[in-house]
Amino acid sequence: MSTILRRLPPSEATGLRTGARHSLAEVYRPADLVVLGLGVMIGAGIFSIAGEQAATTAGPGVILSFMIAGIACLLACLCYAELSSTMPTSGSAYTFTYVIFGEVWAWIIGWALILELQFAAAVVARAWAAITVGAISHFGIRVPAADLVQDGLVLLILVLLTGIVALGARVGLRALWIMVSAKLLAIGAVIVVGVAHVDVANFGDFYVPPQPLDTAPATVLGVFIGEGQAFGWFGIFAAASAIAFAYIGFDIVATSAEETVNAPRAVPKGMIRSLVVATVIYLAVALVMIGMAPYTEISEESPLAGAFRAVVVDWMVHVIDVGAVLGLTTVILVLIVGQTRVLFSMARDGLIPRGLATVSRRYHTPTRVTLVIGLVAIVLAEFVPVLTMQQLVVIGTLFAFAFVAAGVIVMRRRMPDLERGFRVPLSPLLPALSLVATLWLMVNLRVLTWAWFALWMVFGLLVYLVYGRRHSLLARPSTPPPRHPHGRHRR
Repeated sequence: MSTILRRLPPSEATGLRTGARHSLAEVYRPADLVVLGLGVMIGAGIFSIAGEQAATTAGPGVILSFMIAGIACLLACLCYAELSSTMPTSGSAYTFTYVIFGEVWAWIIGWALILELQFAAAVVARAWAAITVGAISHFGIRVPAADLVQDGLVLLILVLLTGIVALGARVGLRALWIMVSAKLLAIGAVIVVGVAHVDVANFGDFYVPPQPLDTAPATVLGVFIGEGQAFGWFGIFAAASAIAFAYIGFDIVATSAEETVNAPRAVPKGMIRSLVVATVIYLAVALVMIGMAPYTEISEESPLAGAFRAVVVDWMVHVIDVGAVLGLTTVILVLIVGQTRVLFSMARDGLIPRGLATVSRRYHTPTRVTLVIGLVAIVLAEFVPVLTMQQLVVIGTLFAFAFVAAGVIVMRRRMPDLERGFRVPLSPLLPALSLVATLWLMVNLRVLTWAWFALWMVFGLLVYLVYGRRHSLLARPSTPPPRHPHGRHRR
């Protein structure tokens, strides 16, 4: 049992023990991290999630749902900020857990992150293809064999973005700046034009009397207290759980720590600022959408576009299409970057084949693992019904959130003298609140999602016992990192 629970010493979490800890070039500055966060947090959902939840679950109270979800995610973000400032490494929650709780728990978190990021890339790529086909049709162009076209578009976007990430962080960063700037312009147009058509009467008092909810999928919470209600306070909190999915992504900023200048201070600022900016943008779009049309008249399929059509501003539909396509493009790009860095860290620790930790001499990126991730994403998106499994992305993320929140509390007790570039205020109260909020979001997920997640974890533990436990670098005698003939660490 002691071998399974062996912990990575804090000094080695960002040291040169593996010969690769600092082999990734520093390319990110604080503003880049904000763009990275906005790139993954603001996708096509910004144009739909407020309308969907208002129409089916929360009514005008969806505005309160956005605030509740934002607060819950901010608590988690603060916890990530402290641990990232202490251990600025590309492993993020995986490495934090390795140091604080031990190897087997680190593997479990790493396995959950693989589920989150790999499935997310496939899900978003499939959604991107569908939205792109829809955008083309809105211009009056008929798309024959739409399903085949979508399959081709999925392949195109994943090959293109995998190639961009493989060519280097600087290339991906330039592309990200251009696309994020363009989609923010589209969102700005939505807000500015939409405000002119807001009717304050549509907001009511933000509260709609509760109604029985008989058709919702069974959640863990519903198993114990019975299926809840639409609207009312229960509906507002239920919508907050769904909306939290929109904010998820700030944690991926932590995976860039090893490539960030002055990471102990820059990464916490980048994560917190990007989440705050994203929350404000989501709230602004939600206010405009709810203000433009009564929640009872909002279309669930295309809520924002429908609202603009209702006020006879049809040309905004094309702006929304462009924003949605760009939004999902940046989400896929950042997801591939995040997944690459997590697997890279696990590989150089020996828990998965170390060959995946090879850094290209030409491009200075973990090209090999990037190509593997891109290939797996293509297979999932093309051959697995990933759009029916979106909640697996959420549960993998929330599972990591829970360990990070607990990790702040435990690390403060076990390692109080470690240097921290950022400290969660009011600890252990705020980390404990973060843990409670995360668990609340998790019990609002479907029972079927939990079942699939449990199976994934059991499979992961088998992989660890068969391979990771024996090949871990901590299972070997300590040796200096290999060097190539010119005296530099082998990359």
